Amino acid sequence: MGKNLLAKAGLVLAPRGPITPGSHATNREEGTKPKTAIGAMAQFTDRQSSAIKEASQLKEQMKEFEGSLPTKRLDPKLITRSRWANRHDLSFVGPEFDGLKEDIGAQGGNVQPIKVRRLKGTDKFEIIFGHRRHQACLELGLGVLAIIEDLDDKHLFIEMDRENRQRKDLRPYEIGAMYALALDEGLFPSGRRLAEEVGIDQSQLTKALSLARLPADVLKSFVSPLDLQYRWVSDLNDALQKDPEHVLRIAKEVILEEPRPISAEVFKRLTAMRGTVPHPVTKAEKVEGKGGQKGKLVFNAKDRSVRIDLFNIDPARFSEVKETLRKLLS
Repeated sequence: MGKNLLAKAGLVLAPRGPITPGSHATNREEGTKPKTAIGAMAQFTDRQSSAIKEASQLKEQMKEFEGSLPTKRLDPKLITRSRWANRHDLSFVGPEFDGLKEDIGAQGGNVQPIKVRRLKGTDKFEIIFGHRRHQACLELGLGVLAIIEDLDDKHLFIEMDRENRQRKDLRPYEIGAMYALALDEGLFPSGRRLAEEVGIDQSQLTKALSLARLPADVLKSFVSPLDLQYRWVSDLNDALQKDPEHVLRIAKEVILEEPRPISAEVFKRLTAMRGTVPHPVTKAEKVEGKGGQKGKLVFNAKDRSVRIDLFNIDPARFSEVKETLRKLLS
């Protein structure tokens, strides 16, 4: 019976490789071949225990990657901006963007991946978040490192919003414009539901929406809508409620001024009470003739002066200009 048990135990051992010529049967397994059935079973148990231990270690290592998605370097030309994009075009110019672009160029690409989803039926992708990193890679001609995940519109919007708020580099107007679009397109049934699902305070949502929904001329009166601040919301809304025609008139005047006043000054003028609105120190007016002649008049209310600049004027008409000015001043 002992012989039969030994034979059966031998069947469960891993097959040994053939002995090559000159090896003189020095194979380790051959050298440690058990002489009894009990020894064979012990060797098998030991091997099985080692295999289980190794599998357990691999399983623990794989836990680190659970829930993670693979990254892939994509051609930025195959990636389009999201319809829910929360980046104003002015976010892709200026010192901040230039600094980001320089860093990405020095590293040979973006180290922190963007996130995209596949556009069904095409070989293209849509950005979930990472619009500035994508734009930088596009301008530099570098592949963009991206995580690919298929999300519906609502989850795309929530992830985009969460990622950008964590980075804290979105401007109030951009946030408001994004939320306004989501509500206008019916992505969320109400502002309350939007605030709950993206995890923001209702009062912050209200302020952001108020900025994004200011009248077009009011927005245009600022050098950039990205300059708008949350703390300006209340005063701007109050001014518009009390005298909307007055505020819009001031906004249209500011739009025509050259040089454009800084945004803080525009805010003061829009929110000042009627009758106390400070007139601009200088005001420029442009005129253009039929033959391509151009003129610019700069009025200075403080010193009551006018500067006249004329361009592309035929020298033969200088006398006419002189006579016109003489009549004006006489």
